[in-house]
Amino acid sequence: MTKLMNPKHIKALGLCAIIAFTSCKDAEKKDAEMTFDNVLLQKWTGPYEGVPAFDKMKVEDIKEAVEKGMELSLADIDKIANNPDAPTFENTIVAMESSGKELDRVFTYYGIMSSNTSTPEFRDIQTELAPKLSEYSSKISQNEKLFKRIKAVYDASQKKPLEADQQRVVDLIYKRFEMEGANLDGEKKARYAEINKELASLYTKFSNNVLHDEENYVTYLNKDQLGGLSEGFIKSAAKIATDKGQDGKYAITNTRSSMDPFLTYSTERELRKQVWTNYYSRGDNGDEYDNNKLIADILKLRRERVELLGYDNFAEWRLQDRMAKTPENAMNLMMAVWPAAIARVKEEVADMQQVANENGDNITIEPWDYRYYAEKVRKKKYDLDSDEVKQYLQLNKLTEALFFTAGELFNYKFTPVPEGSVPVFNEDVKVWEVTDKDSGKHIGLWYLDPYARQGKRSGAWATTYRSYTSFEGEKNVLASNNSNFVKPAPGEAVLVSWDDANTFFHEFGHALHFFSANVKYPTLNSGVRDYTEFQSQLLERWLSTDEVINTFLVHNKTGEPIPASLVEKIKKASTFNQGFSTTEYLASAIMDMKFHLADPTNIDVDTFERETLTELGMPKELVMRHRTPHFGHVFSGEGYATAYYGYMWADVLTSDASEAFVEAPGGFYDKDVAAKLVKYLFAPRNSMDPAEAYRLFRGRDAKIEALMKDRGFPVTTE
Repeated sequence: MTKLMNPKHIKALGLCAIIAFTSCKDAEKKDAEMTFDNVLLQKWTGPYEGVPAFDKMKVEDIKEAVEKGMELSLADIDKIANNPDAPTFENTIVAMESSGKELDRVFTYYGIMSSNTSTPEFRDIQTELAPKLSEYSSKISQNEKLFKRIKAVYDASQKKPLEADQQRVVDLIYKRFEMEGANLDGEKKARYAEINKELASLYTKFSNNVLHDEENYVTYLNKDQLGGLSEGFIKSAAKIATDKGQDGKYAITNTRSSMDPFLTYSTERELRKQVWTNYYSRGDNGDEYDNNKLIADILKLRRERVELLGYDNFAEWRLQDRMAKTPENAMNLMMAVWPAAIARVKEEVADMQQVANENGDNITIEPWDYRYYAEKVRKKKYDLDSDEVKQYLQLNKLTEALFFTAGELFNYKFTPVPEGSVPVFNEDVKVWEVTDKDSGKHIGLWYLDPYARQGKRSGAWATTYRSYTSFEGEKNVLASNNSNFVKPAPGEAVLVSWDDANTFFHEFGHALHFFSANVKYPTLNSGVRDYTEFQSQLLERWLSTDEVINTFLVHNKTGEPIPASLVEKIKKASTFNQGFSTTEYLASAIMDMKFHLADPTNIDVDTFERETLTELGMPKELVMRHRTPHFGHVFSGEGYATAYYGYMWADVLTSDASEAFVEAPGGFYDKDVAAKLVKYLFAPRNSMDPAEAYRLFRGRDAKIEALMKDRGFPVTTE
């Protein structure tokens, strides 16, 4: 998951996204800088064109920095809006692209405090700042003088088009202001701003409620409850328990990275049920941290807000500037895949039930059994043991594999920076310099924050602290990847599952998308939500290439390469459990869309979720990947609201684009196809229409058949 956001126009888009999804900070825009005592406002100094002073950031500085940053940014905007000269691209659009550099810097620190190092003290400040940030946003999106100038430049460009990148910037900015109510009358504008303010507070509360439940529901095991668990997992669980003051016990934390392996291997069925219940009940425990009422309020406010603009529902408003264009197009794709997915689940459950019966377990498969018995079926059908595979998936070797892939496709070289030369926000964070392999040209820095910790939100994501632009001189990229692997006991290797290795490659794909950007203006770094996941999903394919497997998948104890026989089993099992993975994802994506198409007037969130899933024929043996009360993609901000379908949309592109490499003489390392990949799919970012960019790469639009084949589902042809 990328936490993409347009840094220069977060002001114009509402601060909904920044409360929980903060990224893409173009922080250095002009040479002339003010001097500040608050380090969070200060210009970045040091090597590599300046880097964030993560080692000096303090929670107590954030409130003052945000408030001062907003003040300075609004002063920039007022100067543009009140310029007595006639509106031009330079004095209006370019000036906006240069504005708010101090606040952009602050948002970098704000994002780290929110996602990577959150504390109760920060959450209190975050709650206080949320409505202020929304109010600040509205002051820009509803600045009539500013919009009048933007509209003048836009109207002029419709008669006499600008250069392609300039025209794209103008079109994007105008459309975003229009979508944020810039054309509303005074009374409606005031209500629009008030709704955004209310939503900002709700998003913050939702996110903090989920984080509370992740931190406070921990399952502690005794020595006699460790059946089935690997030695490495047990050592990690022991260390976590000791760190939490429970020496002699073993902690299963309420995060996916801890829950998933426990449910896969633990022989303790009642404990599996407890861990499963804790995880899927986040935000849904009927206490002060319950999110159901918040979600209902969010849905009502979102509907009211878009109705002010003349739209029937939030999805219709949101998707107009996405590749899908309409909710119907998104739903049609999902429902084309759904029947095959749930049919496959039925087959998978039958296989699991047979194994359970053969073992004399005397149970009926329940959701907390799915991973456990799926693993047994995997062994039976393919003689494939996931734990055996993990012995060859070491985090440090996978990191080397990322670098190898980047070198082959993008010609990048990754070199560790000297320890202490670049400030980091936690001792676990490591930094590499990225350069061009041939010329040695500096591209940027890559930060890796791999481990779960108290105050870090769950999941995996990519972030930029500074994006590439060239309109005020080339800016190098500062990008990070963030994971939640369980930190190993001292001296132990970090071993990950095949799925986690895929995710590691996925998030690195986002980083490569940042590093390879070749755009002039900050706005062109913004993402089209159902397109930006495509590039990262595509990069997952390189994990399975022979070059990566044969070089980087070595045993953590012996150093021996992974046996060819085991690789063959992995490839044969590539479509195994696709019913589970596709259905749990699609259920969340469909529910996201259904919630935003429904009338929210008297909606009961829990009832709506249950009844809708029943109508869809959701198998009872599994649940949505993200149940509604903790669906942070959708309800702790607006980045993925009615857009979670985007992973599937992007996967159609991914499967289709992969075939371009399969068909090429050099396979996945074909230099000609790789060059087209970088030129058309990575470097342009949002400087051209995504559909046009894909056609330039592939010579046609993407087709769904490749997706169905990749998942092992029946392919039907018209």
